[in-house]
Amino acid sequence: MLELRNLTKTYAGKPAVRGVSLTIGAGEFFSLLGPSGCGKTTLLRMLAGFETPDAGEILLDGERLDTVPPHRRACNMIFQRYALFPHLDVAQNVGFGLALRKTPRAELKTRVEETMALVELSGFEGRKVTSLSGGEQQRVAIARALVMRPRFLLLDEPLSALDLKLRQKMQVELGRLQRRLGLTFVFVTHAQDEALSLSDRVAVMSRGLVEQAGTPREIYQRPASAFVAGFIGTSNAFAGRVAAVDGEALTVACGLIGEVRVPLAQAPTAPKARGAAVRLLLRPEQLRVHDDAHGAPALRGGSAAFVVRLTDVLYRGATYELLGENPDLPGLVNLTVTAGGGAAPAAGDCLTLVYDPAEATVIGAEDRA
Repeated sequence: MLELRNLTKTYAGKPAVRGVSLTIGAGEFFSLLGPSGCGKTTLLRMLAGFETPDAGEILLDGERLDTVPPHRRACNMIFQRYALFPHLDVAQNVGFGLALRKTPRAELKTRVEETMALVELSGFEGRKVTSLSGGEQQRVAIARALVMRPRFLLLDEPLSALDLKLRQKMQVELGRLQRRLGLTFVFVTHAQDEALSLSDRVAVMSRGLVEQAGTPREIYQRPASAFVAGFIGTSNAFAGRVAAVDGEALTVACGLIGEVRVPLAQAPTAPKARGAAVRLLLRPEQLRVHDDAHGAPALRGGSAAFVVRLTDVLYRGATYELLGENPDLPGLVNLTVTAGGGAAPAAGDCLTLVYDPAEATVIGAEDRA
């Protein structure tokens, strides 16, 4: 198990990482997700030993790691550009670290062959890395790290240099490899789809802080702040105030939308005082179009509804992204509908939107975006 305790790092007086504490379980695929400059790569480099924390500790199975020099840490790092040696063939690249450690030739050859088979590169031993595709080069980089038998693997945006199709393919391969090895992966990315699809857990970072850590489903369905809600996908935010609180739910008054009763589990970080300013969040797919745009919908189970006029219709292939407005709502409302065989929605259409309050999330109004 990896433990990060109150890690802090500053460059030229500017904080890059500010008191980050995380626990990463053995065999876990853990992602550090956030925009450029949020501190995720600095955190990874402190784990690798390439940067020294100004404060805080790193522990591996209860033993201090931050005082251990990089070459003696039980980890390897895969860089964004792979850092392969063009003058060496594939087998020489994979075995480079073993050669530096003066591993006996027979053992080196066996471990290189076993590791290359693991990443499905058998038969590539004598090829130059410059002749390989992007996906093959990535597998060489992974093999070079795995051949050292690390206890955890650090990956710094290893898929970002690949085109979309190859990146999607390598996401699947990387996930399968990690599950097969049972090895701890700490994966840095700015791509939400990678983090959500690959990870057991995700830490969303902003301005050197961890905004929220949890499973991909928790992060997406129950964002703890406006930043998380906006960075992970798209959210509609409606201003409101706490009207009532009981043992099971928070009732929020949201102007045009009216009073909405949201389960407390969907409002873990929201203030619970009556009259407190809050924001109610709904994902685009949580808004559904009522069949009769001009009639009163038959609401069930505490459902709520409001009307918007479409301003933009964006065709996404399997779906439409719709943007709508209502004079009593600030900003545009975003929703997603399936692109079926019927008439396509068009700008100017008026739609009655229905949603289930049990799917909504409530956060404090002061949570920064």
